This record gives sequence, C-alpha cells and structure tokens, in this order.
Amino acid sequence: MYRATRNSVDSSDSTTEQPPAADEPARGRRRWAMDTRPLRRPAYRRLWSSTIVTAVGSQLTAVAVPKQIYDITGSSAWVGYAGLAGLLPLVVFALWGGAIADAMDRRRLLLITNTGIAVTSVLFWLQAVTGLESVPALMVLLAVQQAFFGLNSPARNASIARLVPAGELAAANALGSTVMQTGLIAGPLLAGALIPVIGLAELYLLDALALCVTVWAVHRLPPLPPLAGTAARRAGVREIAAGFRYIALHKVLLLSFLADVIAMVLGMPRALFPQLAAETYAPWGEGLALGVLFAAIPVGAVLGGLFSGTFSRARRHGLMVIGAVVAWGAAITGFGLSDSLWIAVAFLVAAGVADMVSMVFRGAILLSAATDEMRGRMQGVFTVVVAGGPRLADVLHGTAGSAFGARQAIAGGGLLVIVAMLALALAVPALRRYRV
Repeated sequence: MYRATRNSVDSSDSTTEQPPAADEPARGRRRWAMDTRPLRRPAYRRLWSSTIVTAVGSQLTAVAVPKQIYDITGSSAWVGYAGLAGLLPLVVFALWGGAIADAMDRRRLLLITNTGIAVTSVLFWLQAVTGLESVPALMVLLAVQQAFFGLNSPARNASIARLVPAGELAAANALGSTVMQTGLIAGPLLAGALIPVIGLAELYLLDALALCVTVWAVHRLPPLPPLAGTAARRAGVREIAAGFRYIALHKVLLLSFLADVIAMVLGMPRALFPQLAAETYAPWGEGLALGVLFAAIPVGAVLGGLFSGTFSRARRHGLMVIGAVVAWGAAITGFGLSDSLWIAVAFLVAAGVADMVSMVFRGAILLSAATDEMRGRMQGVFTVVVAGGPRLADVLHGTAGSAFGARQAIAGGGLLVIVAMLALALAVPALRRYRV
C-alpha cells in the first residue's frame, strides 16, 4: 500500500508530489496493463482506496436486505417493491446532491453523506439483531440509505477532476469503475458465503465497519470548496434546472448521456436472463446458467479495467464512446443469436469490456467538458441515468421477450443499439469530434 501524509496535499487542485507528466509514453507492460498513473496522486489514492472498501461492503447490504425481506414475507414481489422504494430517493437526491456538490466543499459533503450511510447500516444491524422483522422499517431504512447515496455519488465523482490532471481522467475512471465492478462480483459471493456462518445481522455490521474506514479516508482528503471566483449559490430547484439547461446547451454532454441511454435502454437484456436460463440453456442446469449469465458482464468489465492501458491514453474520447456503444450492441446481438451457453457468455463478457470502455470515456467527458461549478450537477444526472436506464430496459425487454421470444428481443435490441448510435453520431458531429 502506498504511504502518504496529510501534508502531501496542500491545495484543492493538485498535490505537491508531482509525478511525471500525464503524457509520458507508456513502455512495455504499461502499454496494455491497467493505467495506474492517478494512484501516484496521494489525494486521488485516498479517494480510490475508500472506493475499494465500499464497493464490497455495500454489496453485503445489497444482498442482506432482499434476503431478509424474503425471509420475512416469503414473497419475491416484496423484494421488487423494496427496489422501487430505493429508486425514487436515489433519483431525487442524486439531482439535488449534484446541486449541493457545486455549492459547498465536496470533501465536507462526502464526510456527511458517508457518515449517514454508515449510521443507516448500524440501524440495519440493530433491527436485525433485535428481531424486529418489519418490512416497512426495512424499506424506510433502504430509502434513507439510497438518499444518502444519491447525495454522495455526485460529490465523489465530481471531485476526481480536482485531484488528477485532464490527461489522467480516463485512467482514473477506469480504476474506479474496475473496483466497483469487482465489488459487484466479490461482494455477493462473500455475502453468500458469510450468511450461513455469521448471519444477516453481522453482515450489516461488517458494512458499517467498512464505512468507518471510508469516512477516515475521506477525512484525509484536501478541502474541495467551490473554486475562487465562483459566485455563491443556493442548491435548490433553480440550480437543478440550470444544470439541465447547461446540458442542453453543450451538445457533447447531452450526447454522452444519450449514448448511455441508447446502450442501456435498448441493449441491457438482464430481465430475460431467467427466461433464457429456464428455456434455452436449461440442459446446463438452470441455476448454473442463471449465475453465469448475471456474472458475465461484470467479469468483462473487470477484464476491460485490468487491461485499460490499451485504451485509457486515447484523446478522441467521443469516438471511443461511439465505438464502445456500437461494440456493445454487436456483442448483445451475438448473445441473442447464440444457442450455446458458453458462446453466449463469451459475447456477454465482450459486452462487459465494451461497457467499461464506454463508462471510462463518458465519465471523462463529463469531467473535462463541464466547468467545475457544474460538475456536481452533471454527476447527479449521470447517477440518475445509470440507475434508471437498466430499470427501463427491464420493462422494455421483459415486454418484448414475452411478445417475441427472449432471443429475438435481445438480438433486435442489440441491432437497434448499433443503428441508433451510428445515426446519432452521423446526425450530430459534436461527439465524434470531441477530444480531451
């Protein structure tokens, strides 16, 4: 682990320990391996280290809550209702949190919200250890936790541009996204292994303890107040609306959001995984098929992150987004046409790699194309798009799968992704011309 003291960062925008220039040419293994240049920045390293802890810890609660609700009710419908109970607070508070992140010290906001998430995890532990067994209480706690997450996420993501130079934004996004995707794999596996051994209550407690580590890491960040010369502002509806106007006036930002909407709404087929596991891939065992289908995209994303040195130094960020979305659509089309489980999984892994590339460069565009006074609001909208797109896809693909068949719906969705993305790129050149 890297060692650094609090005094190694003495300003809100950079560190005193300046590593070699961001454009230093890569040699040997660094040409293809994960680009770790941002980790030489002590402040970013602290932020990233806190992400490692929360990426796994948050998944413990993400598994424990639906498990506890199902144990109490015996109904999968209640598990679904709990997901909806968390979605609305996430959307509302992500938009508001973006405005707050542009109006106050982002480090202070991170401290407040991470502490709030930790306290919520302690309350989850208390209700479990006391045997409360109340579904309404669980849903209220989940809503509060998601509200804190909505406030936290824009500040965390917007802070990256103050901690690393523009040339390292793609690499920083690759590092963060890889950790989060790894958490999506390791967290549920760890939870599944621990529940029979220690129980649900202790799982909540582990998440709370992990969040204490996160609070400590954030405490060691430098202050991140609004930049000098930025007009003082409130964080209300008017400021949120100003963020949407800013997106509308800056085509490259609008197009980066639309690219994600196209990929996720038209091409995210997870709602059809159970049907495919039960019908198309049943000879392999329904449980095995379902597990590998859900794991394949995150595995691909992690592989993309581990080899991010192959693409993170690219400067044509817009073209990289377009290419990644088209590649995603092609991989999803191939998945829909596959009647072999392992060929289908290979296509999903390829889709995960494409999704990682898209995430990296869309995130870099949002940080580099927006001014600092707007970055929080851009990240708030980004959080809403990332959370809402797959849920809309679940409805769309579930309906199409019932009407036309699962494989036909998936292949058709993949082709629509390709057509829509290429049409958008040709019709509006701002994205394909954008470079950092």
